[in-house]
Amino acid sequence: MEHTVASAASLEGTSLHTGEKVTLTVKPAPAGHGFKFRRIDLPDQPFIKADVDKVQTVERATTLAEGSVKVHTVEHILSALCGMGVDNAIIEMDSNEPPIGDGSSRPYVELIKKAGIEPQDKPRKVYEIREPIHMETKNGSFITIVPDKKFRVSVTNVGPDGRFTQFFTSEVTPELYEKEIAPARTFVYYEDVKPLLDKGLIKGGSLENAVVVRGEEVLSKEPMRFNNEFARHKALDVIGDLMLSGKRIMGHVICVKPGHNPNTQMASILKREYTRMRTMVPPVQIPSGEAILDINELMKILPHRYPFLMVDRIVDFEGDNKCTGIKNVTINEPFFQGHFPGHPIMPGVLQVEAMAQVASICVLRMPEYQGKIGYFMSVDKVKWRRPVLPGDTLFIEAEVISVRRSIVTAKCRCLVNGEVASTGELKIALADK
Repeated sequence: MEHTVASAASLEGTSLHTGEKVTLTVKPAPAGHGFKFRRIDLPDQPFIKADVDKVQTVERATTLAEGSVKVHTVEHILSALCGMGVDNAIIEMDSNEPPIGDGSSRPYVELIKKAGIEPQDKPRKVYEIREPIHMETKNGSFITIVPDKKFRVSVTNVGPDGRFTQFFTSEVTPELYEKEIAPARTFVYYEDVKPLLDKGLIKGGSLENAVVVRGEEVLSKEPMRFNNEFARHKALDVIGDLMLSGKRIMGHVICVKPGHNPNTQMASILKREYTRMRTMVPPVQIPSGEAILDINELMKILPHRYPFLMVDRIVDFEGDNKCTGIKNVTINEPFFQGHFPGHPIMPGVLQVEAMAQVASICVLRMPEYQGKIGYFMSVDKVKWRRPVLPGDTLFIEAEVISVRRSIVTAKCRCLVNGEVASTGELKIALADK
């Protein structure tokens, strides 16, 4: 099930890049809400959704923007929420950047544990990666996500001139996240400090909240927490940035030289691929009035029976001359046994037959034609534009153009996921049974 925080809890501190004092409060949110930031220091206290489409800049941190409202360095708090199994939360701040704490996400883990975590009444949906997804940048960074029945991250960190090349891999569960990932601190190379300061960044940075690498030396207030702490922190960032896709994933994320730019690019790819996958589930909106005709009512109008009844349901009528039916295409259709059995495709002529049946229903429900039967006479201007495959839901639209001397002319088309599969102009002869 989805989870949210059980109560509100707050954390005070200094932000890394702006150097301002800030109080961050996590609050419960309803199921399906996701993560949203709220700037309570601004008029109207605007929200910014944690969405990759809101990403504005990715230099040394991930910044979200909605118009003129910005939130900087969102990756650590998002990483902690994701890693600890929280799906929905409101993140309130009285400044534009969360507190940096000690440079890790451990303070946020402690905050979440203080607030508590409770299940909600909606099943958690996780995007299962079924095929590898890959992206790479010009500077040699790449991220590949491959199928896995768990959520795993594997990170190779490569510093300038190959310094501090480290590797880390782990499954991501709340227990492993808290112990193996959350304590890893952010780090910076000494030669980058002045350029970052010149850009107005890391104003709140110090050895208390970051590890500084100078040559082969490591400058830190405390000893390194892990011998591969840099790679672990990169994994922390990857988890937070990928949550901007809006979905938890089931897959193995493999990264070399990750950073906020490639991370958010992959988040954008994930969102696009998830949206593409969801389009394969047709958005059926069935009206609740008399516009529905189920299979039993269809068989009272049409003489067709298995295996030649090509309509499962009528889902909408528009006026007296437009009608929409659906056909659920399954691998159990008898024609798949012989029509390209190694690569099953619904025969185009049967799509035309489905059009004729829906057009007939459109006419035969009219009072003056009830009790008659429709004979398919001819078809013109037929085009097939994409294959119809097992698992598709075929939407069949028919528009009756004219009825003259018992001859019906109708324009029809079949669609799958909003894409036209076939079109045609049909003539049907009406006769007594």
